[in-house]
Order: sequence, then C-alpha cells, then structure tokens
Amino acid sequence: MPDAEATPKQYLRFSRLNRVLHIIMIVSFMSLALTGMTLKFSYTAWAGILSRIFGGYESAGYIHRFAAVLMFGIFTAHITDVVRMKRREKRTWRSIIFGPDSMMFNKKDLHDFTGSIKWFFHQGPRPKFGRWTYWEKFDYFAVFWGIAVIGFTGLMLWFPEIFTLVIPGWFLNVATIIHSDEALLAVGFIFTVHFFNTHLRPEKFPMDIVVFTGRMDIEELKEDKPVEYETHQQNGTLGQHLVEPYQPIVIRAVKVFGWTALTLGFSIVVWIIYAMLFAYR
Repeated sequence: MPDAEATPKQYLRFSRLNRVLHIIMIVSFMSLALTGMTLKFSYTAWAGILSRIFGGYESAGYIHRFAAVLMFGIFTAHITDVVRMKRREKRTWRSIIFGPDSMMFNKKDLHDFTGSIKWFFHQGPRPKFGRWTYWEKFDYFAVFWGIAVIGFTGLMLWFPEIFTLVIPGWFLNVATIIHSDEALLAVGFIFTVHFFNTHLRPEKFPMDIVVFTGRMDIEELKEDKPVEYETHQQNGTLGQHLVEPYQPIVIRAVKVFGWTALTLGFSIVVWIIYAMLFAYR
C-alpha cells in the first residue's frame, strides 16, 4: 500500500547554480543599494544612521565596491554556465537565443503582453505563458543593462587614473551622474515593480519562494506556466524534472531570508521617497 502521508514530488524549475547565483545577487544588490543610497543621500538622518552601522562612509564605500565585485562575478559565472550548457546539450547559439525556452523577446511576448492588458480589464482570457514570461525576460535583461551602464561607470569612478588615460577628465563628472541616477532607477524598479511581479501579485502573495527552493507544485506549474507543462506532457519528460520537496526547516529558513530582503527593499524605497520629498539637495 502506498504511504498516504507521502508528500507529492515537485517540479524542479531552477538548478542549484541558478539558485545560488540569485541568492548571491540578492545579497550583492542589497549591499549596493544600502551603501550606495547611504552615500547618495548622506545629508539625511537615516543615511547617517546607516553609515554608522557600516562603520562610516569610507567603510560603506569598501562594502559597495566588494558587492560590485560580487555582481561582476555573478554575471561572469552566468555567462560561463550558458556556454557550458551549449556544449553539454550540443545546441547552437541560434537555438539558445531564439529557441522556445530562450530569454530573448519574441512575438509571443508581445501577444502575451497585449493579452495581459485585456485580461486585466476582463476583455479576454489570461495568456498561456511558457517557461519565461515577458516581465521575467525584462528583469533578466535589466541585469545586462545594469552591468553595462552602472557597472562600467562605477569602474570609471573606482579607477579614474586608468580611465583618464583614454577619456577626458570632465567625463568622470558625467559618469558620476549616470552611475548615481541609473542606480537610483534600478533600486526603485527592483523594490517596487520587480517585487510586485514576483511576490505581491494576488496569486503569489505574500511571497514566491520558487527562486530560492527551485521547486514548485505541479498544480502551480499548470496555472503559471501552462505551455511549459503541456510541452512536458506531450514529450513525456515531466517525470524527469520531478524532485522531492525540501524539509519544513529549509522552507522556514528561506522565508526568513526572503522576508528580510523584502523588508529591507521596501524600507529603502520609503527612505528614498522621504529624502526626495523632504530633504532633497
């Protein structure tokens, strides 16, 4: 007789490496946001308190640069993993970039976006999403934008002597403005739009932990990613992606980490709004 109390298996959506990289990215981005906004709004009371927690503004700068190194390392590790995946699965770059499971935008994303707008206003059914939704792809490429713009200007400010060998010195002032304002935009977007899309949607509220555990229930897969589920069903490959769920103690630890990140993120948004409205210089 089967064990009636046996826990059903879950669908493995993210590999261990993906989950580890995302957790490190959260720690890195939180560190960059806290230290960067502390320096940007150094004239506010909350920035002064945070600076003392970090050991002073100079120490905050060291933490900021260390977190930036982590972010560059995450980016490099991800690109390396994609190259290894191509070799391991013997796929072409065309299939990786333009295939059905690609993170690249395609016509379906446009249809899904317009379908979502109609669904919001009860003018049509909810779109059937595949492995990646259009907002997940947007978040994914936001990292590339951040590394290119915020990361590069940050390097210019970190190593001005090297960069001024090939660029005029006045461009460092431009780099400072770009780095500061783009970082502010990134922080505002991540802690509002991204948080809402990931955690605060009605079907996910109050938190979606799949990016930490890598696992989701089969019913959740059917609801969230019907095209991905149907593809596995047609190919008979669903069973290859089923794994045992984590123990409750692991889930509790994940939720503590997640709630800490959410609390810090929303707090930063409140502090920024306060600084912009009542103390901006």
